Amino acid sequence: MTQVRDVRIRPDLLCLASGWDTLITDVHGRIAGQGTQGFFAQGTRMLCRERITVDGREPVAFSTAVVGAHAQISYAEVGHGERMPSEAVYLTVERFLGGGLRSRFTVHSWAATPRTLTLRLDVAADFADLDEAEQGQRRQYADVTTEWNADAHELRLTYDHPRLDLAVAFRWEGPAPVRRCERSVSVDLVVDPGESAAVDVVAEPIIDGQRYPAPPAGYAEPDDLPGRARAALAHEVTRLRSANLDVAAAWQTAVSDLAELPLGEPPGPAAPIAGLPKYQQIFGRDTLTASWQALLAGPTMLRDSLYLNAAHVGERIDDWYDEEPGKLLHQARRSPLSRLGLDPFAHYYGDWATPLDFLVFLGQYYAWTGDRKTLRDLAPTARRVLGWLDRYADLDGDGFLEYHRRSPGGVANQGWKDAWNAIVDEHGQPVTGAIATSELQGYHYAALRHGALALAAIGDRVQAVRLMLRAARLRRRFDPAYWMPEYGSYAMALGPDGRQVRSVNSNDGHLLATGIVPRRRAHMVARRLFQPDMFSGWGLRTLSADHPAYNPFSYHRGSVWPVEAATIGLGLARYGCWTQLHRLAEATFSAAALFEAHRLPEVLSGLPRDEAHPHPGVYPPACSPQAWSASAVVALVQALLVLRPMAPLRTIVVDPHLPDWLSELELLGVQVGSARFDLRVRRRRGGRVSVRTRGDRIGVLRRPTRQSHRMLLP
Repeated sequence: MTQVRDVRIRPDLLCLASGWDTLITDVHGRIAGQGTQGFFAQGTRMLCRERITVDGREPVAFSTAVVGAHAQISYAEVGHGERMPSEAVYLTVERFLGGGLRSRFTVHSWAATPRTLTLRLDVAADFADLDEAEQGQRRQYADVTTEWNADAHELRLTYDHPRLDLAVAFRWEGPAPVRRCERSVSVDLVVDPGESAAVDVVAEPIIDGQRYPAPPAGYAEPDDLPGRARAALAHEVTRLRSANLDVAAAWQTAVSDLAELPLGEPPGPAAPIAGLPKYQQIFGRDTLTASWQALLAGPTMLRDSLYLNAAHVGERIDDWYDEEPGKLLHQARRSPLSRLGLDPFAHYYGDWATPLDFLVFLGQYYAWTGDRKTLRDLAPTARRVLGWLDRYADLDGDGFLEYHRRSPGGVANQGWKDAWNAIVDEHGQPVTGAIATSELQGYHYAALRHGALALAAIGDRVQAVRLMLRAARLRRRFDPAYWMPEYGSYAMALGPDGRQVRSVNSNDGHLLATGIVPRRRAHMVARRLFQPDMFSGWGLRTLSADHPAYNPFSYHRGSVWPVEAATIGLGLARYGCWTQLHRLAEATFSAAALFEAHRLPEVLSGLPRDEAHPHPGVYPPACSPQAWSASAVVALVQALLVLRPMAPLRTIVVDPHLPDWLSELELLGVQVGSARFDLRVRRRRGGRVSVRTRGDRIGVLRRPTRQSHRMLLP
């Protein structure tokens, strides 16, 4: 196949993110008033257009780069540059994001004589919601008024909406006098030969009367919550060495992205955002899933994600927000549409996955860290979630969880696949009403078991036993209710009538990960997942290509999600399905190698890997970087090692099965409990794998998982 490299997602845009703030420019660093470009604070566009001129001419950028998470620099030519040495003038534009936005404009002259140059800046703000900017449609308008404060060199733009208190102040900081005309400001900069002159323009949002200052100029991490969280994660993350350069590069980009995506929101500042440019907000399950999959890279993200989600427990029954006591968030936004109540996403609870994930990952966090203090802190939330499961999650009392949207503005599907048309019957028609998707039953099973582990660790053994018994009953009931023998797979869901939704899809891989699948079925399920209609060669499709509703560029009806590859990979490792695990890992790392910096996007298309398709393409509005695509790389490495931590016993259990294309892995700085150590795994002749550790003392047991023990390989 012809080699493809360095495919860019959203190739016309560059993105910065810090906390709740986002800067989206074109590839030349310009905010030209097109599409989603702009400076967004808390989901509101505070700068939608900016025009820079020097002596009446727009500089031509010839090099632009993102520096870390919060900074950008562009080099631009002014005039004719090398063609006329007497006019050799250049402009650098540096951006620094955090709270507000600082733009530093520096004119550099290599002319033969002193120059006086007029730098002019035209700005505009529309105060659009990020969703409005993304979709190119406005749902709410108001006039924008302008006020100039000559003494402070400050231009203030105010949104005259009767129910929103929004403004942005642009302030000029520099030695030269400032002249203003409408929404334009200009300064004269005197530049001697070989010298430079600079002016800073800070854009500071004013939201509900609170002004958010711009950061100082500097490429080092700023001393704010997001900056400190990024610095801490960059210091913590595990490093990887490997002779396979694609695996090594994918890991390096993944852990770097994860270290640059924390939201900086107390009480869990290291909890990551979902992705850029669209998801600069709290997403419950996305935050938890990415942090759980990334545990081999470090535990801080998951600890903070658990605390952040625990701070947003449902308190009351509120149909508009799909809120119920003990339920956890789907998402929380601060943008205009949510503040106005035009959507319910200011604090929206329409998700059955987040509460289950909280319990699963609380137990997983303890296994990795042995941190009983965090367990005790979060035990009240765990008990409230269990109360919600008992009272609200099983609508018809049949023992299976089914969701049903109550909010007219909410999310129709409230499991893992939450697109409005994700759950389809065998004829391709969307299923509506109360739906019991298969993966929710698997995560319910895992939640009961891991919740039991967490409660037992803090002394509540009676409740732990009850939860384990409930899990066993659920596992016994699940298989006969969902199994489709003629397909060799499980039904996508039970519909409102209790009948199977008989569509072959990727949920079966999640079921393997949770352990709810009986051992006798596991290899059959794995083989079905890797039939040509499900396995594209780049990953597993969310829906069979043979299904009437299949669309390779859809969100959940045939696309390929790297985050699923990781979860499913852990499930394949659980049951000893090595052939399928190695195919999935190879597909995922090969897909990563197609993209710039080996960065996996949010969603790949479901197109097949063949000569007609040199690369798979992506879901059109896919995010990149994306937290749980980055974490997928980490989790797949864990799956190949079959690494299970037992922090309270200062031990890890491994059963590494490296494929022939991955002869060795060396992980530097793995954290399990208080131990920090290096782990080296090498594949020798005949497939035998050696394991060595170096650093803090840690016990290493070589054992297969319970489910894979004594099972025949396919």
